[in-house]
Amino acid sequence: MDVLGNLLDGFATALTPENLLLAGLGVLLGTAIGVLPGIGPAMAVALLLPVTYTVEPTGAFIMFAGIYYGGMFGGSTTSILLNTPGETAAVVTAIEGHPMAKRGRGAQALATAAIGHFVGGLVGTILLVALAPVVADLAVNIGAPDFVAVMLLAFIAVTSVLGKSRVRGFASLAIGLAIGLIGLDPVTGQQRLTFGSLHLVDGIDVVVVAVGLFAVGEALWVAANLRRTAGRPIPVGRPWLSREDVRRSWKPWLRGPVIGFPFGAVPAGGAEIPTFLSYVTEKRLSRRADEFGKGAIEGVAGPESTASASAAGTLTTMLTLGLPTTAVAAVMLAAFQQYGIQPGPLLFERESELVWALIASLFVGLTLLLLLNLPLAPLWAKLLRIPRPYLYAGILFFASVGAYAVSSDVADLIMLLVIGLVGLMMRRFGLPVLPAIIAVILGPNVELELRRALQLSGGDLSGLVNTTFSVVVYCVITVILAWPLIARLVRKQSREKTPAS
Repeated sequence: MDVLGNLLDGFATALTPENLLLAGLGVLLGTAIGVLPGIGPAMAVALLLPVTYTVEPTGAFIMFAGIYYGGMFGGSTTSILLNTPGETAAVVTAIEGHPMAKRGRGAQALATAAIGHFVGGLVGTILLVALAPVVADLAVNIGAPDFVAVMLLAFIAVTSVLGKSRVRGFASLAIGLAIGLIGLDPVTGQQRLTFGSLHLVDGIDVVVVAVGLFAVGEALWVAANLRRTAGRPIPVGRPWLSREDVRRSWKPWLRGPVIGFPFGAVPAGGAEIPTFLSYVTEKRLSRRADEFGKGAIEGVAGPESTASASAAGTLTTMLTLGLPTTAVAAVMLAAFQQYGIQPGPLLFERESELVWALIASLFVGLTLLLLLNLPLAPLWAKLLRIPRPYLYAGILFFASVGAYAVSSDVADLIMLLVIGLVGLMMRRFGLPVLPAIIAVILGPNVELELRRALQLSGGDLSGLVNTTFSVVVYCVITVILAWPLIARLVRKQSREKTPAS
């Protein structure tokens, strides 16, 4: 009863005119900035942090929450329309969302994403309210072997379902791991793959890699094929979902939070892992698996709901443990400290009014996001009617701005172009881009957790499988790897039995 009473008090604070205005401003800014390739919600919160010095803490965090959810939806908008994610949590959406847009169903894809964000965020925030202490305990008890197992599952899952062959998927994964190794060895401090350049000592920022492979690679690929494929404008399509669209989407919408919330609460890579796993799950469960890769609506609904629920899980761990599991959470943690507030187990006691107003504002922000973006879906989809030379010139411009804003270093622009050329060659030879992205994101984490697990076990490989959780995950990995062989044997046996009968 105390939880419900505190939440109602939080709504009383969040629904004041001033805080409603701040929530709406946060959603608008987050969506607008999320649309720009490379400038995601983390950078938006960081850029706006100095602006809030004159705003009292509750209002500032209400606006930050709106930026967080708005930035995630803005990233999915460019994923769907332009195949250029605004931030890494939206990369999976491009797999099915962009083919939907090319078929004239961009408005439906955007509407599916908006409703998915609302449903996933709503369920995730309810779970935040009800299960924060339980999830915090789980996050504390998960160790290095479990992290390694989960990250390997993400690698295997994404390479198994993307591309025309597993070989190409693993080749893309190897490219990403190689890029992720650039920089200093985290244990010995030795330089790796830097070629003597001081600019590479700190590695290549994930934003530069993601924007280079997606935005620049896509723009160069379109430019290379523009004369052969130039032509007809893409229709915008109807702004509302049909009954069939809803029938195919409602289950993925509800399955998303089941995958996204626990992964968001555990420091194992933020929303990237669960969105990939959600896509894999929807492809496995769909009766129309042949549509995947060509614009299956389930491939938009599931990952978008998962990403939004993951954001709620991230806030759970950040508020209850003071442990940031994503870049946005890290920036918000800095914002708390700016106001002299330390997130952790005592936060709900010492700053009860602020925390419950922030949680209530999540519900308000999700509702505003849905109300704003459902009517705007056809307008966003009309971006596809802009002549492609102008459109992709704009993408290159904003991609360059986003990459330069990371560290204000011209060397990042050079790396952006080089990685963009790598993305162009990957498209030329049919290598899927997403395994490379997830390898860059998770590769350093895998290495760190692997070394930690082996140090704890004295170099004994059994230290990687000394927990029940890790054993279960490795069993799942084995099934995924062996499934094509098992399915082939089953088909062969069925063909052998058919003539005999």
